[in-house]
Amino acid sequence: MAHGVTLRDVAALAGVSSRTVSNVVNGYAPVSEATRARVQQAVDELGYRPNVLARNLAAGRSGQIAVVVPYLDTPYFAELLQGIIRAARVQGYNVLIDQTDGDAEHEKTFLTGGSQQLLFDGVIFSPLGLAQPDLSERDPSLPLVVLGERVSDGGFDHVGIDDVAASREATEHLLGLGRRRVAAIGDQPYRTGEAAQLRTLGFRLAHERAGVPVREEYVISTPRFNRSDGATAMAHLLDLEEPPDAVFCYSDLIALGALHTLAARGLRVPEDVAVVGYDDIEDARYSNPPVTTVSPAKDVIAETAVERLLKRIGSSTPVPGMEIRAPYRLIPRASTMGRQAPTPDTADGP
Repeated sequence: MAHGVTLRDVAALAGVSSRTVSNVVNGYAPVSEATRARVQQAVDELGYRPNVLARNLAAGRSGQIAVVVPYLDTPYFAELLQGIIRAARVQGYNVLIDQTDGDAEHEKTFLTGGSQQLLFDGVIFSPLGLAQPDLSERDPSLPLVVLGERVSDGGFDHVGIDDVAASREATEHLLGLGRRRVAAIGDQPYRTGEAAQLRTLGFRLAHERAGVPVREEYVISTPRFNRSDGATAMAHLLDLEEPPDAVFCYSDLIALGALHTLAARGLRVPEDVAVVGYDDIEDARYSNPPVTTVSPAKDVIAETAVERLLKRIGSSTPVPGMEIRAPYRLIPRASTMGRQAPTPDTADGP
């Protein structure tokens, strides 16, 4: 990178005003494509980099955003955080990360006026201990983007996938294979279990569409979406008088735990029990067998969350809240398709 290159230098080379260069670099105002290309060519040629720190200080900002998640040891959040950090870095922002363990009081500290003393300009927030009504108690001046299943009340953006549709598709996949004793692991029928409840709704809708009754003893609640929960729940299901022949797991970690129990009991996957997971974490692609899963577009979620948060931070007027649905896809693998399924490398690309 060239040192000492100024905005005026870029303007002189591009044959435009310094204000035009500023508009292009910062995205402050519409600029014609021809002008934008000319300015960008000058920026690249001179190696100009805007002084993000000075810009933030002048605007009374810290240049940092907070990302608040329940658990850092969950692969889904680890993979999502990587995307958020990359997207924020491109925009000149640093990322502060906090793990709440689902503690409601700790989560509230990031939504109150006192949070501004923690030196961040806005929050990307995945709450676990707080339910939908709790979000209304936030500081209304705090730029906020929410992940997970907490619908926007108009004052923040919500980014996520359609959990109901994705879960219905995952269950329909199992029913379409001729499985008729399909279980679900991961229901959370309590105040803050909205995401799990939506997945249960999708599970039930798939059965309704197929004309197959849901066996209530097959819908298993879990405190978390982790391996031990899946292993314990799968053991319970196998001890029933008529065990399931398929199971929809509300996370890939639950699915990995279920696979562990099935292997310990000497059962074959998918011949005896087919297994579907959710999240498309790397471990599920290389498990034995690889797990069929719902794959959210984590890169889209990350980039969209950062884009919306920075729009809120940079706006001098209130930005209306948006409900943004990221794409997803069901990836069939050997845990439901057997050996005919593609290998992880061919199914998922590089």
